[in-house]
Formats: sequence, structure tokens, C-alpha cells
Amino acid sequence: MNPIQRPEMYIIGAQPVCSQLPGLSPGQRKLCQLYQEHMVFIGEGARSAIKECQYQFRQRRWNCSTVDNTSVFGRVMKIGSRETAFTYAVSAAGVVNAISRACREGELSSCGCSRTARPKDLPRDWLWGGCGDNVEYGYRFAKEFVDAKEREKNYVRGSEEQARMLMNLQNNEAGRRIFGNRRPEANIESGYLAMSEIYVLHSYLVGEIIGKEKYDAAPAMRTSRKGKLELVNNRFNMPTQEDLVYVDPSPDYCLRNETTGSLGTQGRLCNKTSEGMDGCELMCCGRGYDQFKSVQVERCHCKFHWCCYVKCKKCTEIVDQYVCK
Repeated sequence: MNPIQRPEMYIIGAQPVCSQLPGLSPGQRKLCQLYQEHMVFIGEGARSAIKECQYQFRQRRWNCSTVDNTSVFGRVMKIGSRETAFTYAVSAAGVVNAISRACREGELSSCGCSRTARPKDLPRDWLWGGCGDNVEYGYRFAKEFVDAKEREKNYVRGSEEQARMLMNLQNNEAGRRIFGNRRPEANIESGYLAMSEIYVLHSYLVGEIIGKEKYDAAPAMRTSRKGKLELVNNRFNMPTQEDLVYVDPSPDYCLRNETTGSLGTQGRLCNKTSEGMDGCELMCCGRGYDQFKSVQVERCHCKFHWCCYVKCKKCTEIVDQYVCK
């Protein structure tokens, strides 16, 4: 089990004892002993990845939930599917993010602020300075730690096991690169966005890029005789280092399945008027849906008062909702 699937093992308040953490490979255990202070941030990065996964897939049949409570993503990770590809990529990006920010905050003794030069395409009215997230260090550490488990494996060339190992490495790298290349530099000072807003915006954009662009476009792969990934269908372009790949077809997430870890879609809310994945026809897999009324309370009639607060009323509305049979 990849340790980034068990962030609760790291969020324990005290420094973890590496020998007591399950799932670490020999190489990861050595890194844990050398960099114990990093472990809690690996856990934080994994937690942010889980939240992002559940947000990006909230309107799909698979919504990052599992029937297996022994790990975060559950048995679905045993299948080399698109969903597994996404979880590896977004988890790797989450680790880079957490380590990079920890460097900036002075939480780690082995790194500090980023000293990246001012980007050439930065608008003139943006100031450049201060202490930035050390994305370079975060990338290097995440690559060494997360990939260690895969690189220690020695599978038969061309085997299914080797294909899955290469798939995991590809998706780990894709997540790290998408994070690094789309990252708004944290040492930009702007009159338009506070740094916390830039961070929230960035986390959403990275998750959306991996979820909507890369997940849907991921090609099916297999191993060649030379022990490298190759396309199953040559009509597609070879994936770049920012592309997700998968080696197994996705299971049917319509029905609950203990073997695959699928919760099924019974009881899920759906959108009656949508033709997308959140629509009742697709979400409910043709089983039909039930209608019920729900009371929703929202803020309304908001007014800005000088100076400086917003006062709103609460409006109650009865709305129709639909749930899969």
C-alpha cells in the first residue's frame, strides 16, 4: 500500500516512528528516518488530495468514496484504471504542495524560501519579492520519496506488474509537473488577490486540469517487449510527461461491489435536467430515480454597510431533488 494512501498514519501530532508506519518500502523507510519532520506534511498533502479528488468527481459515478475503510481510496487502487491514475497524480501534486509551503513557512530544516527569478511574462504592475513556496525542493523530495516504492520493484519485462509500475511512475510525474507548471508564484504581491486566495485558486485549477483535461484524455497503455509503455491504440498521440495513463479498463461503478470497492450510485443525488454525468439517466445507470422535496436555507438580500461589513438575510426555499433508485 502506497503510504500516501494512508495520511491518517502521519497526522498523529508527534513525530512518526518510521518502523511503525505500515506500507513503507525499504527506500522510503530510510528517507523517513533521514527526514522525519517531512512526514507530517506528506500526510497533509495527501489529505488535500483526497478533498480535491472528492470535489472534482462529486458529479460522477465514482466520487472518490470506497467501501473499504482500511485505506483512503480503497480497493479501486488495485485496478490500473483512469480513477487510479487520477488519485496517484493528485496525491503527488498534493505532496509537492505541502512540502513547498512547509519550506516557505520555515517548518523544515533542509529547505527555505524560493528564490526564483522574476518571470519574464509577469505584468509590470505586479511586485516580485518576499518569501515564496519552494516548489523546486518540494518537487525533488516528492519525486524521491513517492517514486521510491515503485523503483525498488523488479518485475519481469513486459509483465502486467511492470506495466502497472510504469503507469504509477508516469502518473506521479504528471501530477508533480502539472502542479509545478501551473503554480502561481507565491512571492507575488498583488492588489487583486491575497496570497491565501491565490493558493485556493491554484489548488482548484490544478485539480480541475488533472480531473477534466487529463483524466478524460488518458490513453490506454501496455508494456512493450523492451519493457516500456506503449499505446494500445496507435491513433492516439504518445503521452507527454504531463499526461495521465492507465492499463486496465474502469470497473462498473453503477452497483455496489465489494471486490472493486465500488459504492454504487444508489441513493446518490442527480440532476434531472442535465445530460452530463450528473444527469439522472447516467448517474442512476438507467435504474430510475425518486423525487423528494427539500428545504434549503441560503443567504440573500445582502447589503454592504460602510464601513466595513456585509449584512444578509436568510431565505428559505423548497426545491425538488432527485435520488437514484
